[in-house]
Amino acid sequence: MSPFRSIEWKNGRLRLLDQRQLPAQTVYQDYSDYKSVAEAIQTMVVRGAPAIGVTAAFGLAIAAKQFQSHPPKTFLADLHAAGEYLVQARPTAVNLSWAINHLLAIATDLAEKTTPPTEIAAALLSEAQTLYQADIEACKQLGTYAQALIPNPATVIHHCNTGALAAVDYGTAIGVIRVAHEQGKQIHVFLDETRPRLQGASLSAYEMKAFSIPHTVIVDGASGYVMSTQKIDACIVGCDRVAANGDVANKIGTYNLALVAHAHSVPFYVACPTSTLDMNLASGTEINIEERTPAEITHIKGQQITPDDTPVFNPAFDITPAKYITALI
Repeated sequence: MSPFRSIEWKNGRLRLLDQRQLPAQTVYQDYSDYKSVAEAIQTMVVRGAPAIGVTAAFGLAIAAKQFQSHPPKTFLADLHAAGEYLVQARPTAVNLSWAINHLLAIATDLAEKTTPPTEIAAALLSEAQTLYQADIEACKQLGTYAQALIPNPATVIHHCNTGALAAVDYGTAIGVIRVAHEQGKQIHVFLDETRPRLQGASLSAYEMKAFSIPHTVIVDGASGYVMSTQKIDACIVGCDRVAANGDVANKIGTYNLALVAHAHSVPFYVACPTSTLDMNLASGTEINIEERTPAEITHIKGQQITPDDTPVFNPAFDITPAKYITALI
Protein backbone atom coordinates (compact mmCIF):
# COMPACT_ATOMS: atom_id res chain seq x y z
CA MET A 1 0.00 0.00 0.00
CA SER A 2 1.34 3.43 -0.94
CA PRO A 3 1.77 6.07 1.78
CA PHE A 4 -0.37 8.37 -0.39
CA ARG A 5 -3.44 8.06 -2.62
CA SER A 6 -3.86 9.97 -5.87
CA ILE A 7 -7.62 9.25 -5.79
CA GLU A 8 -10.08 8.50 -2.98
CA TRP A 9 -13.85 8.46 -2.54
CA LYS A 10 -14.32 9.85 0.94
CA ASN A 11 -17.39 11.14 2.80
CA GLY A 12 -19.46 11.21 -0.39
CA ARG A 13 -16.90 13.26 -2.30
CA LEU A 14 -14.05 12.63 -4.71
CA ARG A 15 -10.71 13.49 -3.14
CA LEU A 16 -7.67 14.07 -5.35
CA LEU A 17 -4.05 14.60 -4.41
CA ASP A 18 -3.07 17.89 -6.09
CA GLN A 19 0.01 16.76 -8.01
CA ARG A 20 0.82 20.31 -9.07
CA GLN A 21 1.93 20.99 -5.48
CA LEU A 22 4.31 18.02 -5.20
CA PRO A 23 6.92 17.49 -3.92
CA ALA A 24 6.83 20.69 -1.84
CA GLN A 25 3.34 20.18 -0.38
CA THR A 26 0.89 17.32 0.01
CA VAL A 27 -2.50 18.93 -0.64
CA TYR A 28 -5.83 17.18 -1.22
CA GLN A 29 -8.81 18.72 -3.04
CA ASP A 30 -12.44 17.57 -2.67
CA TYR A 31 -14.92 17.53 -5.58
CA SER A 32 -18.71 17.20 -5.72
CA ASP A 33 -19.36 18.73 -9.18
CA TYR A 34 -18.54 16.96 -12.46
CA LYS A 35 -17.37 20.17 -14.17
CA SER A 36 -14.87 20.71 -11.37
CA VAL A 37 -13.65 17.13 -11.87
CA ALA A 38 -13.14 17.85 -15.59
CA GLU A 39 -11.17 20.98 -14.67
CA ALA A 40 -9.02 18.95 -12.27
CA ILE A 41 -8.18 16.57 -15.12
CA GLN A 42 -7.51 19.39 -17.59
CA THR A 43 -5.29 21.36 -15.19
CA MET A 44 -3.43 18.22 -14.11
CA VAL A 45 -4.43 18.15 -10.47
CA VAL A 46 -4.66 14.47 -11.40
CA ARG A 47 -2.71 12.99 -14.33
CA GLY A 48 -1.58 9.65 -15.69
CA ALA A 49 -3.77 7.58 -18.00
CA PRO A 50 -5.12 5.03 -15.46
CA ALA A 51 -5.75 7.73 -12.83
CA ILE A 52 -7.54 9.92 -15.36
CA GLY A 53 -9.81 7.03 -16.32
CA VAL A 54 -10.82 6.24 -12.74
CA THR A 55 -11.24 9.94 -11.93
CA ALA A 56 -13.51 10.39 -14.96
CA ALA A 57 -15.61 7.43 -13.82
CA PHE A 58 -16.16 9.09 -10.45
CA GLY A 59 -16.83 12.36 -12.30
CA LEU A 60 -19.66 10.76 -14.26
CA ALA A 61 -21.04 9.17 -11.07
CA ILE A 62 -21.04 12.66 -9.55
CA ALA A 63 -22.90 13.99 -12.61
CA ALA A 64 -25.51 11.24 -12.23
CA LYS A 65 -26.02 12.25 -8.61
CA GLN A 66 -26.33 15.91 -9.65
CA PHE A 67 -28.95 14.98 -12.29
CA GLN A 68 -30.88 12.32 -10.34
CA SER A 69 -33.81 14.65 -9.71
CA HIS A 70 -34.16 15.34 -13.46
CA PRO A 71 -37.05 13.69 -15.33
CA PRO A 72 -36.08 10.22 -16.65
CA LYS A 73 -36.51 11.44 -20.25
CA THR A 74 -33.82 14.12 -19.84
CA PHE A 75 -31.60 12.37 -17.27
CA LEU A 76 -29.83 10.11 -19.78
CA ALA A 77 -29.29 12.93 -22.31
CA ASP A 78 -27.84 15.13 -19.56
CA LEU A 79 -25.58 12.29 -18.47
CA HIS A 80 -24.27 11.77 -22.01
CA ALA A 81 -23.56 15.50 -22.28
CA ALA A 82 -21.62 15.36 -19.00
CA GLY A 83 -19.66 12.39 -20.32
CA GLU A 84 -18.65 14.32 -23.43
CA TYR A 85 -17.63 17.27 -21.25
CA LEU A 86 -15.36 15.02 -19.20
CA VAL A 87 -13.85 13.35 -22.28
CA GLN A 88 -12.85 16.71 -23.74
CA ALA A 89 -10.81 17.57 -20.63
CA ARG A 90 -7.84 15.59 -22.04
CA PRO A 91 -8.48 13.85 -25.36
CA THR A 92 -5.30 11.79 -25.89
CA ALA A 93 -5.54 9.29 -23.01
CA VAL A 94 -8.02 6.63 -24.18
CA ASN A 95 -8.56 5.40 -20.60
CA LEU A 96 -10.71 8.50 -20.01
CA SER A 97 -13.14 7.85 -22.87
CA TRP A 98 -13.05 4.10 -22.14
CA ALA A 99 -14.22 4.66 -18.56
CA ILE A 100 -16.90 7.16 -19.59
CA ASN A 101 -18.26 4.90 -22.35
CA HIS A 102 -18.25 1.93 -19.96
CA LEU A 103 -20.39 3.77 -17.40
CA LEU A 104 -22.66 5.31 -20.04
CA ALA A 105 -23.38 1.83 -21.41
CA ILE A 106 -24.46 0.73 -17.92
CA ALA A 107 -26.63 3.84 -17.51
CA THR A 108 -28.25 3.36 -20.92
CA ASP A 109 -29.03 -0.29 -20.22
CA LEU A 110 -30.61 0.57 -16.86
CA ALA A 111 -32.57 3.49 -18.34
CA GLU A 112 -34.03 1.19 -21.01
CA LYS A 113 -35.31 -0.99 -18.15
CA THR A 114 -37.02 2.14 -16.68
CA THR A 115 -34.68 2.13 -13.69
CA PRO A 116 -35.15 5.36 -11.68
CA PRO A 117 -32.33 7.95 -12.00
CA THR A 118 -31.53 7.62 -8.29
CA GLU A 119 -30.80 3.91 -8.74
CA ILE A 120 -28.76 4.56 -11.89
CA ALA A 121 -26.69 7.12 -9.98
CA ALA A 122 -26.04 4.58 -7.22
CA ALA A 123 -25.09 1.92 -9.79
CA LEU A 124 -22.58 4.24 -11.49
CA LEU A 125 -20.92 5.10 -8.19
CA SER A 126 -20.65 1.40 -7.40
CA GLU A 127 -19.08 0.72 -10.81
CA ALA A 128 -16.60 3.59 -10.38
CA GLN A 129 -15.54 2.02 -7.08
CA THR A 130 -15.19 -1.34 -8.84
CA LEU A 131 -12.91 0.26 -11.46
CA TYR A 132 -10.90 1.80 -8.62
CA GLN A 133 -10.19 -1.61 -7.08
CA ALA A 134 -9.65 -3.24 -10.47
CA ASP A 135 -6.95 -0.68 -11.31
CA ILE A 136 -4.98 -1.61 -8.18
CA GLU A 137 -5.12 -5.32 -9.00
CA ALA A 138 -4.33 -4.84 -12.70
CA CYS A 139 -1.28 -2.69 -12.02
CA LYS A 140 0.06 -5.08 -9.39
CA GLN A 141 -0.43 -8.04 -11.74
CA LEU A 142 1.24 -6.11 -14.56
CA GLY A 143 4.26 -5.41 -12.37
CA THR A 144 4.53 -9.04 -11.33
CA TYR A 145 4.07 -10.37 -14.87
CA ALA A 146 6.81 -8.05 -16.19
CA GLN A 147 9.51 -9.46 -13.88
CA ALA A 148 10.45 -12.00 -16.55
CA LEU A 149 11.93 -9.02 -18.45
CA ILE A 150 13.80 -7.46 -15.52
CA PRO A 151 17.20 -8.97 -14.67
CA ASN A 152 18.84 -8.83 -11.27
CA PRO A 153 20.66 -6.53 -10.85
CA ALA A 154 19.09 -4.06 -13.27
CA THR A 155 19.63 -0.45 -14.28
CA VAL A 156 16.73 1.12 -16.17
CA ILE A 157 15.66 4.49 -17.58
CA HIS A 158 12.15 5.81 -17.01
CA HIS A 159 10.39 8.77 -18.64
CA CYS A 160 7.60 10.91 -17.09
CA ASN A 161 5.71 9.42 -14.12
CA THR A 162 3.78 6.16 -14.26
CA GLY A 163 3.56 5.06 -10.64
CA ALA A 164 1.05 5.25 -7.82
CA LEU A 165 0.52 8.94 -8.62
CA ALA A 166 -0.51 8.06 -12.18
CA ALA A 167 -2.91 5.29 -11.13
CA VAL A 168 -4.80 4.27 -8.00
CA ASP A 169 -1.73 2.38 -6.74
CA TYR A 170 1.47 0.80 -8.12
CA GLY A 171 1.04 2.23 -11.63
CA THR A 172 2.36 0.79 -14.86
CA ALA A 173 6.08 1.20 -15.69
CA ILE A 174 7.01 2.38 -12.19
CA GLY A 175 4.82 -0.45 -10.90
CA VAL A 176 7.22 -2.83 -12.69
CA ILE A 177 10.15 -1.12 -10.98
CA ARG A 178 8.42 -1.14 -7.59
CA VAL A 179 7.57 -4.84 -7.75
CA ALA A 180 11.17 -5.62 -8.72
CA HIS A 181 12.33 -3.71 -5.64
CA GLU A 182 9.77 -5.45 -3.42
CA GLN A 183 10.98 -8.83 -4.70
CA GLY A 184 14.49 -7.98 -3.56
CA LYS A 185 16.02 -7.23 -6.96
CA GLN A 186 18.87 -4.73 -7.01
CA ILE A 187 17.37 -2.08 -9.28
CA HIS A 188 18.54 1.45 -10.00
CA VAL A 189 16.43 3.92 -11.98
CA PHE A 190 17.58 6.87 -14.07
CA LEU A 191 14.64 9.29 -14.18
CA ASP A 192 14.28 11.68 -17.11
CA GLU A 193 13.25 15.04 -15.62
CA THR A 194 10.54 15.18 -18.35
CA ARG A 195 10.14 18.73 -19.54
CA PRO A 196 8.08 20.83 -19.67
CA ARG A 197 6.14 19.86 -16.52
CA LEU A 198 9.02 17.96 -14.87
CA GLN A 199 6.96 14.93 -13.83
CA GLY A 200 10.11 12.81 -13.63
CA ALA A 201 12.06 15.19 -11.41
CA SER A 202 9.15 16.08 -9.15
CA LEU A 203 6.74 13.11 -9.14
CA SER A 204 8.80 10.03 -10.03
CA ALA A 205 11.62 11.08 -7.71
CA TYR A 206 8.98 11.66 -4.99
CA GLU A 207 7.76 8.09 -5.43
CA MET A 208 11.25 6.57 -5.58
CA LYS A 209 12.12 8.32 -2.31
CA ALA A 210 8.85 7.18 -0.70
CA PHE A 211 9.58 3.53 -1.60
CA SER A 212 13.36 3.73 -0.95
CA ILE A 213 14.20 2.74 -4.53
CA PRO A 214 17.70 3.83 -5.66
CA HIS A 215 17.40 6.50 -8.36
CA THR A 216 19.16 9.31 -10.19
CA VAL A 217 17.48 12.24 -11.96
CA ILE A 218 18.88 13.23 -15.37
CA VAL A 219 17.86 15.85 -17.92
CA ASP A 220 15.92 14.49 -20.88
CA GLY A 221 18.82 15.10 -23.26
CA ALA A 222 21.26 13.03 -21.18
CA SER A 223 19.79 9.62 -22.01
CA GLY A 224 22.15 9.03 -24.94
CA TYR A 225 25.23 9.78 -22.87
CA VAL A 226 23.94 7.62 -20.02
CA MET A 227 23.33 4.68 -22.38
CA SER A 228 26.77 5.07 -23.93
CA THR A 229 28.59 5.19 -20.59
CA GLN A 230 26.47 3.05 -18.25
CA LYS A 231 25.17 -0.50 -18.58
CA ILE A 232 21.46 0.14 -19.14
CA ASP A 233 19.35 -3.01 -19.13
CA ALA A 234 16.07 -1.47 -20.31
CA CYS A 235 13.97 1.62 -20.84
CA ILE A 236 10.51 1.28 -19.27
CA VAL A 237 7.72 3.77 -19.95
CA GLY A 238 3.94 3.88 -19.74
CA CYS A 239 1.56 5.22 -22.36
CA ASP A 240 -1.74 7.00 -22.93
CA ARG A 241 -2.94 5.13 -26.02
CA VAL A 242 -1.83 2.17 -28.13
CA ALA A 243 -3.04 1.94 -31.73
CA ALA A 244 -3.92 -1.38 -33.38
CA ASN A 245 -0.51 -1.62 -35.09
CA GLY A 246 1.36 -1.14 -31.79
CA ASP A 247 2.25 2.55 -32.19
CA VAL A 248 2.21 4.27 -28.81
CA ALA A 249 1.27 7.76 -27.65
CA ASN A 250 3.10 8.81 -24.52
CA LYS A 251 4.54 11.90 -22.85
CA ILE A 252 6.52 14.13 -25.19
CA GLY A 253 10.12 12.93 -25.32
CA THR A 254 9.26 9.22 -25.35
CA TYR A 255 9.94 8.95 -29.09
CA ASN A 256 13.38 10.52 -28.61
CA LEU A 257 14.17 8.03 -25.83
CA ALA A 258 13.05 5.11 -27.99
CA LEU A 259 15.34 6.23 -30.83
CA VAL A 260 18.31 6.50 -28.47
CA ALA A 261 17.52 3.07 -27.00
CA HIS A 262 17.34 1.60 -30.51
CA ALA A 263 20.72 3.13 -31.38
CA HIS A 264 22.29 1.50 -28.30
CA SER A 265 20.44 -1.85 -28.58
CA VAL A 266 18.70 -1.26 -25.24
CA PRO A 267 15.28 -2.99 -24.89
CA PHE A 268 12.40 -0.49 -24.88
CA TYR A 269 9.34 -1.65 -22.95
CA VAL A 270 5.90 -0.02 -22.75
CA ALA A 271 3.69 -1.01 -19.79
CA CYS A 272 -0.07 -0.39 -19.86
CA PRO A 273 -3.46 -1.81 -18.81
CA THR A 274 -5.72 -3.21 -21.53
CA SER A 275 -7.94 -0.10 -21.24
CA THR A 276 -5.11 1.81 -22.97
CA LEU A 277 -5.40 -0.30 -26.14
CA ASP A 278 -7.42 1.39 -28.89
CA MET A 279 -8.14 -1.14 -31.61
CA ASN A 280 -10.34 1.39 -33.42
CA LEU A 281 -7.27 3.32 -34.59
CA ALA A 282 -5.14 1.64 -37.24
CA SER A 283 -1.93 3.52 -36.40
CA GLY A 284 -0.48 6.27 -34.26
CA THR A 285 -1.03 8.84 -37.00
CA GLU A 286 -4.74 8.77 -36.08
CA ILE A 287 -4.19 9.62 -32.40
CA ASN A 288 -5.37 13.07 -31.37
CA ILE A 289 -2.36 14.80 -29.77
CA GLU A 290 -3.24 17.34 -27.10
CA GLU A 291 -1.51 20.73 -27.32
CA ARG A 292 -1.17 22.62 -24.07
CA THR A 293 -0.62 26.23 -23.03
CA PRO A 294 2.64 27.94 -24.08
CA ALA A 295 3.20 28.98 -20.46
CA GLU A 296 4.30 25.44 -19.62
CA ILE A 297 7.37 26.06 -21.77
CA THR A 298 7.90 29.81 -21.34
CA HIS A 299 7.66 29.65 -17.54
CA ILE A 300 9.05 27.40 -14.78
CA LYS A 301 7.38 27.71 -11.36
CA GLY A 302 5.90 31.03 -12.46
CA GLN A 303 9.25 32.45 -13.58
CA GLN A 304 9.43 33.44 -17.27
CA ILE A 305 12.49 31.98 -19.01
CA THR A 306 11.90 33.16 -22.60
CA PRO A 307 11.69 36.64 -24.15
CA ASP A 308 8.21 38.17 -24.34
CA ASP A 309 6.01 36.91 -27.19
CA THR A 310 8.25 33.94 -28.03
CA PRO A 311 6.40 31.53 -30.36
CA VAL A 312 5.84 28.13 -28.72
CA PHE A 313 4.73 24.69 -29.88
CA ASN A 314 3.72 22.52 -26.92
CA PRO A 315 2.43 19.03 -27.82
CA ALA A 316 1.87 17.07 -24.62
CA PHE A 317 2.55 13.70 -26.29
CA ASP A 318 4.42 12.14 -29.18
CA ILE A 319 4.03 8.90 -31.14
CA THR A 320 6.59 6.11 -30.87
CA PRO A 321 6.36 3.76 -33.87
CA ALA A 322 5.91 0.07 -33.03
CA LYS A 323 9.20 -0.84 -34.71
CA TYR A 324 11.11 0.83 -31.88
CA ILE A 325 9.20 -0.97 -29.12
CA THR A 326 10.67 -4.25 -27.91
CA ALA A 327 7.51 -5.33 -26.09
CA LEU A 328 4.18 -4.12 -24.80
CA ILE A 329 3.58 -5.32 -21.25
